[in-house]
Amino acid sequence: MIAVATDGNEDIQHHADDVIYVPTSPAFLQAALAIVPLQLLAYRIARLRGLNVDQPRNLAKTVTVE
Repeated sequence: MIAVATDGNEDIQHHADDVIYVPTSPAFLQAALAIVPLQLLAYRIARLRGLNVDQPRNLAKTVTVE
């Protein structure tokens, strides 16, 4: 399991296989800071699996014409 934690949170190491640390910030910014490393992780895993990251499968394209 991979966990995302703020800098200085050493307790999380006992509960996860790997930890991604993000800077400590105000609560309203914390979720935004956690998203970036997880998106990069998902991107790299997809590339390693040979998937086309620009054309995800099962994504429906919707066009709205006014």
